[in-house]
Amino acid sequence: MHIGLQGTHDFIVTKAHLASSVGSGQVNVLATPMMIAAMEYTAAASVAPVLEAGRTTVGTQISVSHVAATPAGMEVRVETELTEISNNGRLLTFRVRAFDEAGLIGEGSHQRAVVDKARFEAKAAAKKS
Repeated sequence: MHIGLQGTHDFIVTKAHLASSVGSGQVNVLATPMMIAAMEYTAAASVAPVLEAGRTTVGTQISVSHVAATPAGMEVRVETELTEISNNGRLLTFRVRAFDEAGLIGEGSHQRAVVDKARFEAKAAAKKS
């Protein structure tokens, strides 16, 4: 893993991505939560191939601005870049950006923690008892 590692993800905005469908508003444009989910997905996918076996990443922080609306039918491209590795390689910081066919629609930063998947899930499951 290295600073500068990049990821991309393209998708077409469908009805399932709209604010009016996911409950984050009443307008028929890409919902902010769906843009954020695509940013998280892209960051996680960009580092997954270089993690040790049994390791994964979990989102810990995100700060983004959603600066332009995107209607259904438009293509969105999400780009991520690993900008910082800290805490002995356990905390990853990414620059995240999203574009539709007309230009920038969102940007910001996102942090993910590298965790042992089985241990993380066991700890979460233990909360139920």
